[in-house]
Amino acid sequence: MRKVLLTGATGYIGKRLLPILVQNGYYVICGVRDKNKFHTMESLRGCMEVIELDLTNKESLNSIPSDIDFAYYLVHSMSTSRNYDVLEKQSAINFREAIKKTNATQVIYLSGIVNSSTLSKHLHSRQNVEIELGKGTYALTTVRAGIIIGSGSASFEIIRDLVEKLPIMIAPKWLKTKCQPIGISDVIKILIGLLGNVKTYNESYDIGGNEILSYKEMLLGYAEVRGLKRNIWIVPVMTPRLSSYWLYFITSTSYKLATSLVDSMKTEVIAKDTRINTLLNITPISYKESIERAFSKIEQNEILSSWKDSTISGRMNYRISDYINVPQYGCFKDVRKRQVENTAQSIEKIWRLGGETGWYYGNWLWELRGFIDKLFGGVGLRRGRTSLNQINAGDTLDFWRVLYADKNEKRLLLFAEMKLPGEAWLEFKIVGNMLVQSATFRPKGVLGRAYWYSVLPFHGFIFKGLLNELTKGD
Repeated sequence: MRKVLLTGATGYIGKRLLPILVQNGYYVICGVRDKNKFHTMESLRGCMEVIELDLTNKESLNSIPSDIDFAYYLVHSMSTSRNYDVLEKQSAINFREAIKKTNATQVIYLSGIVNSSTLSKHLHSRQNVEIELGKGTYALTTVRAGIIIGSGSASFEIIRDLVEKLPIMIAPKWLKTKCQPIGISDVIKILIGLLGNVKTYNESYDIGGNEILSYKEMLLGYAEVRGLKRNIWIVPVMTPRLSSYWLYFITSTSYKLATSLVDSMKTEVIAKDTRINTLLNITPISYKESIERAFSKIEQNEILSSWKDSTISGRMNYRISDYINVPQYGCFKDVRKRQVENTAQSIEKIWRLGGETGWYYGNWLWELRGFIDKLFGGVGLRRGRTSLNQINAGDTLDFWRVLYADKNEKRLLLFAEMKLPGEAWLEFKIVGNMLVQSATFRPKGVLGRAYWYSVLPFHGFIFKGLLNELTKGD
């Protein structure tokens, strides 16, 4: 089995690349700074191992196995330090020298598009990393991307925050800058297609979607997908410092990252060399489709689709449950835990939720919510449930839809089909002797946020009472 070193395994790209590498038959060495902060699916653990690496520390790189065949370089320091360019260059040198001691024949580096005559500090740093990595004894394959669209990427989350929170924007002039966004699914396809592909050795490629858009067009395109009316006025007087504060206070980004991003957003990032699409037979999805995919009901939807008919998944302890998780980014959560007195009894209670049984606590509030839902054209509680004791994926359960149900795994996941200014999930999972009850809400616009805070006081009453009833013995 061929071995791949995956640096940045805890990062946005790395976490999505790992299961696809395993699916494709690779044994993955995950390089992380702190093992204690790395958590992955149970079904992957027989096909991977975790080592601690600090690319700024040469000694720590001695833990890289010598028998690796390939390596991914997916790390950057943009948000960690003001002198990140110095750290990135030294990290690349240290990595290059460490990989020279292994059997690796190829290193794949994900960089930024550097076609402009004037580069930002961030893009100049990315270019320097490529130069240093290119001095190795292995073949370097570089892919250069601009804005990557997918739930959890820094750029996408900034777009989400701005559009969801601000019906009217007074924005800096860099919103006129052109870029070529690409969906995360296409990035993953390309990174996988390059691996061991000798045609791509010692080559570099620009990657992008099928549209060139200004940042303003991207914000308005996001708003259209989400059904939000937004107005944007661009003013020429907002300095880089003010722009950075604008991003910092409105979005969830750090000030250091905001400063670096503003600096980069003044530079056009347009792909000039798209040979890779022909070479790998990839047709990039549109910007709006990539946004739609980011708002799927479950995370890792791409992986579920890919693994459904996998021919090699039998060699793994494969559990589809590992890949059915509610979205994490841009969501409000109410998570409560309580020790169960009788596990079997608690499972039976969970499996009888809704319908004639009701919700065990505060039923009149559930009924009131169902009545309000009907007033606004929703389904209310009238659908009930198909069976008193059986629950299967796809079933209706009052105003919920069952996404996943497995008694052996002690897990039930529901998706709300009531009228809401956003999307909602309710999950029950017993881990050991602890019931974890999670309510997740992904708001849509300002109204969605206002809704969450308006119902928050009732959550403390309803969800606490429900959890108590589900965990106590008779």
